[in-house]
Amino acid sequence: MLGFIVYLIIIGLFAGFIARFLVPGPDPMGVVATIVLGIVGSFIGGFLGWAIFGKDFSEGALQPSGVIGSILGAVVALLIWRMVDSRSASGRHTGRHI
Repeated sequence: MLGFIVYLIIIGLFAGFIARFLVPGPDPMGVVATIVLGIVGSFIGGFLGWAIFGKDFSEGALQPSGVIGSILGAVVALLIWRMVDSRSASGRHTGRHI
């Protein structure tokens, strides 16, 4: 179990940083948020890999397709986060006083 958690953190960190590099624009995230982004991306990528190709964790955790899927999933998660955050930002107070 501890090995799986370490695996999630390492792949999450890697996938999160790569996703933030691939998607242009500012992302004021710390290291922990980047790891969470990558872990969420791993689950999205793993689900899509299972749904499309029928591959799962029991067939080998560290496969190029798994790492690539994690990065693609993190990109998807980052784009969704930006879309949700921009919608909530439009309803926020702008800070200007009349």
